Amino acid sequence: MTMSIRSASSLLAAAAMSTILAAPGFAADPIKIGVPVGLSGANSVVAPSVVQSAELAVEEINAKGGVLGRKLALEVADDASGAAGAQKAFDSLVFQKKVDVLISMETSAARNAALPIVTRGKTPYIYTSFYEGKSCSPFMYVNAWVPEQQVPPIVDYFNKEKGAKTFFLIGSDYAFGRGMLAFTKGYIEKTGGKVVGEEYLPMDGTDWTPIISKLKSAAPSALITSTAGGAPNVTLTKQLRAAGVAIPYGNLAVDEGTAKGMGTDADGIFISASYVTGIDSAANKAFLAAMQKKFGADLKTPNDLSVPEYEAVYAYKAAVEKAGSTDATPVLKALAEVKVDGPRGSISMSQQHHAPLTMYLGQVQPDGAVKVIKSFPNVDAGPQCPNLKS
Repeated sequence: MTMSIRSASSLLAAAAMSTILAAPGFAADPIKIGVPVGLSGANSVVAPSVVQSAELAVEEINAKGGVLGRKLALEVADDASGAAGAQKAFDSLVFQKKVDVLISMETSAARNAALPIVTRGKTPYIYTSFYEGKSCSPFMYVNAWVPEQQVPPIVDYFNKEKGAKTFFLIGSDYAFGRGMLAFTKGYIEKTGGKVVGEEYLPMDGTDWTPIISKLKSAAPSALITSTAGGAPNVTLTKQLRAAGVAIPYGNLAVDEGTAKGMGTDADGIFISASYVTGIDSAANKAFLAAMQKKFGADLKTPNDLSVPEYEAVYAYKAAVEKAGSTDATPVLKALAEVKVDGPRGSISMSQQHHAPLTMYLGQVQPDGAVKVIKSFPNVDAGPQCPNLKS
C-alpha cells in the first residue's frame, strides 16, 4: 500500500507542471500555494488523493480567471509524514519557494514540527487534516474535525445500539493517537463505560500481535483505535481480522479511500467523518463528477482527508478576494469571515480558527463504501483556541 518513489516523483512532476502552464491574460507572477504532504511514510496511502484535490481546485479557479487576476500555482513537497521531513519541506516552501499560503493535511508530528517555521515566516497555513485538537497559532486555521466532533457518535452508538460497556483502545504512539484516545477515554467514562485496556505502538510499527493478545485477554465489548492515517490502519486491521477479532470496531483515523484499499478487512468498521462520497447534494455530485473527468482511471477515492484540501483552496481564494491582497495580515483576518460551499456543505473557520461541521456516523461495507447510519448537523468544535480571536 506504500507509494513507490517513482509514483511520488510522478506526482511531484505533475504538480510542478501545473505551475508552468499559464493561461493568457494572467498577471506574470502567480499566487503560490504550498502543499507539504506525506508522499512517503505513513501518509503515503492517502497523500495522492490530497494532491489530486488541490490540483482540481487550482484548475477550476484558474479556468475562471484566477484570483485578483493572477493564476494559482501549486508547489508540492514531500514531508515524509514526520517531524524531520516536515521541517525540511516547510523551510523550503516558506523561505526558498516563498509560497503565499500553506494548505495541506499532515500527521500531527509533522504539523507540530512545522508550526515554528510557519510563525517565523508569517505565512498563512490552512490545516486540512482531522486531528487531536487544541493546536493553536495565529497563522493556522483548521477546516477538519477534532475529537469533540468525531468521537461521541461512535461511543454513543456502541453504548446504545451495541450494549457496549467495556472498551479497549489501541493507538499510534504520538500526538494524534494519544490525544484522540485521551479524549475518547474521558468520554467513555463520562457516559458510564469503562476502559479495560489502552495500548500504543510507534507510528512506524507494524507488528500488533502483542497488543492484540492483550485485547483478547481483556475481552472488551468494543474496540476503538486511533492510528496514524494510512499504513498503520492497514496493518492493524489486517492483523485484527487474522486474529478473529469480531467485536464492534470503531476506527477514529481510517478514511474512505484507505478503507477501499483495505478490501474485505475493512468490512464492518464504524467511522465518524465529515465527508463520505455518498453525501447526497448537488455540490458533492458535481465535485465527484469533476474529479472523475479530470483523473479518470487514476482517480484516488475522495475522502475525509482530501476533500478539506479542495475546500481550503477555495477558502483561501475567498479570503484573498475579501482582503484584496495576498498580504498575510488581512488574509488571516478574512479566513475567519469567509464561507465556502463545497462537497461537505457550507464551511466557515469562524470558531477559534476551527469549523463547525456536519458529521456522519457510518459503517464500511464489503466494497469499501461507507453506509451512513446517522448524520449530525453543524457539530460544534468546542473550546479549541480561546486565546485566538476569530
